Amino acid sequence: MINYREKIAEIIAPHVEGLEMSDILDMIEVPADSKMGDYAFPCFKLAKVLRKAPPLIAASIADAIRDADIFDKVEQVNAYVNMFISRENMAQQVVSQVLADGENYGRSTIGEGKKVIVEYSSPNIAKPFHIGHIRSTVIGNSIYKIYDFLGYDTIRINHLGDYGTQFGKMICAYRRWGSKEDVEREPIKSLLSYYTKFHEEAEKDPSLNDEARAIFTRLEHGEPEEVELWQWFREESLKEFNRVYKMLGIEFDSYNGESFYSDKMPRIVQELADSGIMEKDQGANIVRLDEYGLSPALITKSDGSTLYITRDIAAAVYRKETYDFYKNIYVVASQQNLHFQQWFKVLELMGYDWAKDCVHVPFGLVSLESGTMSTRKGKVVFLEDVLNGAVDKTREIIIEKNPDLDEESIEEIAKAVGIGAVVFNELSNYRIKDYVFSWDHVLNFEGETGPYVQYTHARLCSIMRKAGEETVEAAAAGFDASKLTGDSAHRLITLIYQLPEVILEAGEKYEPSIVTRHIVDIAQAANKYYHDEHILVDDEAEKTARVALVTAAETAIRNGLGLLGMKAPERM
Repeated sequence: MINYREKIAEIIAPHVEGLEMSDILDMIEVPADSKMGDYAFPCFKLAKVLRKAPPLIAASIADAIRDADIFDKVEQVNAYVNMFISRENMAQQVVSQVLADGENYGRSTIGEGKKVIVEYSSPNIAKPFHIGHIRSTVIGNSIYKIYDFLGYDTIRINHLGDYGTQFGKMICAYRRWGSKEDVEREPIKSLLSYYTKFHEEAEKDPSLNDEARAIFTRLEHGEPEEVELWQWFREESLKEFNRVYKMLGIEFDSYNGESFYSDKMPRIVQELADSGIMEKDQGANIVRLDEYGLSPALITKSDGSTLYITRDIAAAVYRKETYDFYKNIYVVASQQNLHFQQWFKVLELMGYDWAKDCVHVPFGLVSLESGTMSTRKGKVVFLEDVLNGAVDKTREIIIEKNPDLDEESIEEIAKAVGIGAVVFNELSNYRIKDYVFSWDHVLNFEGETGPYVQYTHARLCSIMRKAGEETVEAAAAGFDASKLTGDSAHRLITLIYQLPEVILEAGEKYEPSIVTRHIVDIAQAANKYYHDEHILVDDEAEKTARVALVTAAETAIRNGLGLLGMKAPERM
């Protein structure tokens, strides 16, 4: 498909002096107001070189290029050359390409031969999979899907929090107040209640903390009873986590968590010692980072035990040696910014030049309307409850609006739309923004929401069904692009054309919301199109062309929703 930006740069290039093709490409803009053209070229930068006023330069360029085949119209407005792409040309190019590519429209080979690791979700074993985890889980899953779509060999890692002193507390609490039956019936809720009770009791009796530390030391040394309990907690927790992942349609290639790297840390500590960058400080081992504006990185505590930073360095080295990654992406909350800055810098100081390929993708925090979440106090909203609540709410709406639908269809749509509403809500704003979780907001199905986009997709599918298979096939075989030059058709075609570029930008910025906002725009433009222009008209040429555009819009929305980890129902 034609790259209009590059084509415009080629057309302009012979008429400007002192600018490289790359400079011209960078200067071409897309006007905020479509009345000002599809593309614009500002001439301020040329004033010094050509020693003319920018409006005169713009007028000269406009005169020189206006007869090019790809334009319907070229205008000079002040210092800008405003260019209107040939609507018929664009309709032919774009709609034909989408119909030919189908589910591959927007796909790229830019990442061919390059491995990308995306680490996301990473809940703590024996603790609730709560609403706070949804951000890492769905943002990470969307980034994985975007990179996979861009042709990278992408690996999904769930770095489970399955190591650390909290397991000493959990085992201590279980032995004092727990029961096997409760854990087997409701693993996470039972273990959370024990963990909460431990912290309540430890405030009254601080010796419990010593007992928990002693238990964790035995676990570290491989004592069979402690290891058996730890493995059991891990297995039961994973069963619960996987139930939620199944609801979200999310899978992982590796569940190697913190414990996996416990035997790989001595090598890292030795490397740090040999490199000369590690030093003793009050019995602990640290790497000073003052000259880089960072506080010291604590590698081992005075009792010799390792910390998160040691395990993260060991994990990064293991991943480089195992996968030889092009990028190693960590989707982790912004409150860990300092931690990532420290250990990325330590990796660099250790002489690993690939440290620059490790990327922290931060996101804002979720709080409750009643205040901050706290696992210790048992103050959490379970993610599974949120997803089930959204499905229940959707089911009620479907039954109310479509009482004749069969039970199986109701259930399938309720899951796709309810869970989609939660996912879309997470991915609709810039990831770095903090937000307050609100049931009312998540389950609001009006406005620029997931259900709105999914409903638009279903409506387009309905139009295609009414048109009939014969017309849809005829549209794929060829159509009269001159029938697709109206304002609403051109707006829709322009947005569909921009989708591959939008996907590329979302990958470069690790920002799924760029895709989310764009498919909302496509859905709105599609709604306006079939409102403005009746699709199933008597004139066969017009009907075939309009069905071709409806099919292209349906494909673009379906592909966009897929990149967010959402389903595109054909009926609603």
